[in-house]
Amino acid sequence: MPLMTTKPMFDLAYDGGFAIGAFNVNNMEITQGIIEACAAEQSPLILQISKGARKYANMRYLKHIIDAAVEEHPVLPIAIHLDHGDTAQLVETCLNDGFTSVMIDGSHHPYEENVRLTAEVAKIAHQAGVVVEAELGMLGGIEEHVVGLQAEEYEKNIEKFLTDPQQAGDFWKRTGVDSLAIAIGTSHGAYKFKHEAKLAMDRIELIMKNCPGLPLVMHGSSSVPREFIDLINKYGGSMPDAMGVPEEEIHRAVSKYGVCKVNIDTDLRLALTAKIREVFATKPAEFDPRNYLGPGREAIIGLVRRKLHMLKSAGKAEAVVRQWKKLGEPLPIFYMKSSRA
Repeated sequence: MPLMTTKPMFDLAYDGGFAIGAFNVNNMEITQGIIEACAAEQSPLILQISKGARKYANMRYLKHIIDAAVEEHPVLPIAIHLDHGDTAQLVETCLNDGFTSVMIDGSHHPYEENVRLTAEVAKIAHQAGVVVEAELGMLGGIEEHVVGLQAEEYEKNIEKFLTDPQQAGDFWKRTGVDSLAIAIGTSHGAYKFKHEAKLAMDRIELIMKNCPGLPLVMHGSSSVPREFIDLINKYGGSMPDAMGVPEEEIHRAVSKYGVCKVNIDTDLRLALTAKIREVFATKPAEFDPRNYLGPGREAIIGLVRRKLHMLKSAGKAEAVVRQWKKLGEPLPIFYMKSSRA
């Protein structure tokens, strides 16, 4: 099966009360962990590649790792997504590199500039048969080059940073985006909050009323599992104040509202780091990367399998494939070109 766009996934997820996990990848072990978990649970998935990942790993290496994953699991529905693209030029590069979904993040710009940039990218991507995600509103925290607001400022003034429902309707109409990342109280990174997060479910309801049928996306939604924080701290780390979004809150947003995509990055890093630290501390003579990256990969598999049940996407792979065939979704231009090469 070729890589697909997110449309067949979101078509089912919106009305079906589940969401697709969008997992950031940076190397082989993380990618393998995600894919193995999704194959075991028969879940559709989105592999996300950020600007930072492209710089770190080199897109050519990442692409071949993903190609290998597709070959290993040919019936698994997979989309490849650009996370937090910041320019039209980067989006065009990603289209040529084989992405089936792209995000343009103009949320840090004034509203009219966000509209202009997003509409420009939507036109470019749609011509290539690729779907577009955009962002409206402001999240807290820091993740790679994406800098939001500090936790204290964000929690204190959160209402003014949440996505405006009326503006969301105008934004969708004027840009033609296929999905929208909204600010509802989530935050990037491991140090998200000083207190337990409560998502603004009433805000999601209003956005849905103004944007009926538009798939919504949750960024900054890693839960920062205590088990990994405790391991990191036990074996020499220093993360005393790390706190994420409770999984029950995410599950509620997915089950009852139009959230079709949930981004997960920080939790993957925590799982890998925690197990590597544990091996280094308990087996100080260990020097074989396979013997510390392997346990890290196993931790990622367990984490992702749990997330898939939280998102209620486990067991949905076959239905997504049927929807993809039903839609007769054309292959993106880049894929047709590569097939003829």
